[in-house]
Amino acid sequence: MTQSPETAASESPSEAIARCEAEMARFAQERDASVKRCRELLAAEDPVAGVFHAAEIFRLQQNKLRLEVEMEFRRKKINRIRLGFSDDAAQSAGGLVL
Repeated sequence: MTQSPETAASESPSEAIARCEAEMARFAQERDASVKRCRELLAAEDPVAGVFHAAEIFRLQQNKLRLEVEMEFRRKKINRIRLGFSDDAAQSAGGLVL
Protein backbone atom coordinates (compact mmCIF):
# COMPACT_ATOMS: atom_id res chain seq x y z
CA MET A 1 0.00 0.00 0.00
CA THR A 2 2.92 2.33 0.58
CA GLN A 3 4.13 4.30 -2.41
CA SER A 4 7.63 5.35 -3.23
CA PRO A 5 8.34 9.07 -2.71
CA GLU A 6 8.75 9.54 -6.47
CA THR A 7 5.29 8.08 -7.21
CA ALA A 8 3.59 10.07 -4.46
CA ALA A 9 5.28 13.30 -5.59
CA SER A 10 4.27 12.85 -9.25
CA GLU A 11 0.63 12.11 -8.35
CA SER A 12 -1.79 15.02 -8.59
CA PRO A 13 -4.08 15.76 -5.63
CA SER A 14 -7.14 14.57 -7.54
CA GLU A 15 -5.36 11.30 -8.45
CA ALA A 16 -4.31 10.79 -4.83
CA ILE A 17 -7.87 11.40 -3.62
CA ALA A 18 -9.26 8.99 -6.23
CA ARG A 19 -6.71 6.34 -5.19
CA CYS A 20 -7.59 6.77 -1.51
CA GLU A 21 -11.32 6.59 -2.25
CA ALA A 22 -10.79 3.39 -4.27
CA GLU A 23 -8.82 1.89 -1.38
CA MET A 24 -11.59 2.91 1.05
CA ALA A 25 -14.19 1.21 -1.16
CA ARG A 26 -12.12 -1.97 -1.26
CA PHE A 27 -11.67 -1.88 2.52
CA ALA A 28 -15.42 -1.38 2.96
CA GLN A 29 -16.14 -4.44 0.82
CA GLU A 30 -13.69 -6.52 2.84
CA ARG A 31 -15.20 -5.23 6.09
CA ASP A 32 -18.72 -6.07 4.95
CA ALA A 33 -17.60 -9.57 3.95
CA SER A 34 -16.02 -10.07 7.38
CA VAL A 35 -19.19 -8.90 9.14
CA LYS A 36 -21.35 -11.17 6.99
CA ARG A 37 -19.12 -14.20 7.65
CA CYS A 38 -19.05 -13.40 11.39
CA ARG A 39 -22.86 -13.35 11.49
CA GLU A 40 -22.99 -16.64 9.62
CA LEU A 41 -20.63 -18.25 12.11
CA LEU A 42 -22.58 -16.86 15.06
CA ALA A 43 -25.77 -18.32 13.64
CA ALA A 44 -24.08 -21.66 13.00
CA GLU A 45 -22.90 -22.07 16.58
CA ASP A 46 -24.69 -24.74 18.58
CA PRO A 47 -23.64 -24.85 22.24
CA VAL A 48 -25.69 -27.99 22.92
CA ALA A 49 -23.85 -29.88 20.18
CA GLY A 50 -20.52 -28.31 21.15
CA VAL A 51 -20.13 -26.38 17.90
CA PHE A 52 -18.25 -23.14 18.52
CA HIS A 53 -16.43 -20.79 16.19
CA ALA A 54 -14.96 -18.40 18.75
CA ALA A 55 -11.46 -18.20 17.24
CA GLU A 56 -12.73 -17.53 13.72
CA ILE A 57 -15.28 -14.98 14.96
CA PHE A 58 -12.61 -13.19 16.99
CA ARG A 59 -10.25 -13.11 13.97
CA LEU A 60 -13.02 -11.69 11.78
CA GLN A 61 -13.86 -9.02 14.37
CA GLN A 62 -10.18 -8.03 14.56
CA ASN A 63 -10.04 -7.83 10.77
CA LYS A 64 -13.16 -5.64 10.72
CA LEU A 65 -11.59 -3.23 13.21
CA ARG A 66 -8.31 -3.16 11.24
CA LEU A 67 -10.17 -2.33 8.04
CA GLU A 68 -12.12 0.45 9.77
CA VAL A 69 -8.83 1.96 10.97
CA GLU A 70 -7.40 1.77 7.43
CA MET A 71 -10.53 3.51 6.12
CA GLU A 72 -10.16 6.23 8.76
CA PHE A 73 -6.52 6.76 7.77
CA ARG A 74 -7.55 7.18 4.12
CA ARG A 75 -10.35 9.59 5.08
CA LYS A 76 -7.91 11.72 7.04
CA LYS A 77 -5.38 11.60 4.20
CA ILE A 78 -8.06 12.86 1.80
CA ASN A 79 -8.84 15.70 4.20
CA ARG A 80 -5.14 16.62 4.42
CA ILE A 81 -4.86 16.63 0.63
CA ARG A 82 -7.96 18.82 0.28
CA LEU A 83 -6.59 21.24 2.87
CA GLY A 84 -3.27 21.43 1.02
CA PHE A 85 -1.06 19.71 3.58
CA SER A 86 1.67 17.53 2.15
CA ASP A 87 2.53 14.08 3.46
CA ASP A 88 6.10 15.32 4.05
CA ALA A 89 4.85 17.81 6.65
CA ALA A 90 2.86 15.11 8.42
CA GLN A 91 5.85 12.74 8.44
CA SER A 92 8.23 15.35 9.87
CA ALA A 93 5.76 16.10 12.68
CA GLY A 94 5.55 12.46 13.66
CA GLY A 95 2.22 11.97 11.93
CA LEU A 96 0.67 15.06 13.49
CA VAL A 97 -0.18 17.94 11.24
CA LEU A 98 0.90 21.08 13.00
